[in-house]
Amino acid sequence: MVVLALLMGLAGCAGNPNSSSTEATVPIATQTQEEPMTTELTWQEAKAHTQAIQLEIAALIPKDVVVSIDQKKTGVLLSCNKTQHNWNASTTVTVLEGTKIEPIVKSLEAHYRTIGTKVSIDTDVNGRYRIQIDPPTPGESYIVSEGFSPNEIRIASGSPCFTLPEGTYPGGDF
Repeated sequence: MVVLALLMGLAGCAGNPNSSSTEATVPIATQTQEEPMTTELTWQEAKAHTQAIQLEIAALIPKDVVVSIDQKKTGVLLSCNKTQHNWNASTTVTVLEGTKIEPIVKSLEAHYRTIGTKVSIDTDVNGRYRIQIDPPTPGESYIVSEGFSPNEIRIASGSPCFTLPEGTYPGGDF
């Protein structure tokens, strides 16, 4: 793999002797009439993406009520299908005592509906309002609800699906 990357890099440096330095030396999708190739995420990229979205959601909570934001450093892998997994963890936002959490969750729901993201609503086992934000990427979702303790908003998440490198055991913390 490293040799292939090195050879590709060297080939790119050589350039095309029949073109100017501003011309592309590798055909692009419109030149070949093919779809652009999509690269699959690594588990590290899926984790980083998901943590970034958790923080984007947390940033939508009114700053004047936020006491702290605690993002878990590690998570677990769950199966998407026979060959793929997704990374799962959560971020907890602690808010000022007395803050009404349901209106905040409803404002997050409205925000994501406004930008065209699929959002489902239901209640948790304690009857508290919660939303599930479902971007179109397979496996990716964010559940926002009142946390396990008073004055908390929990953002639970699952990353887009990815394939682990061969020989990587999916158990333990990631």
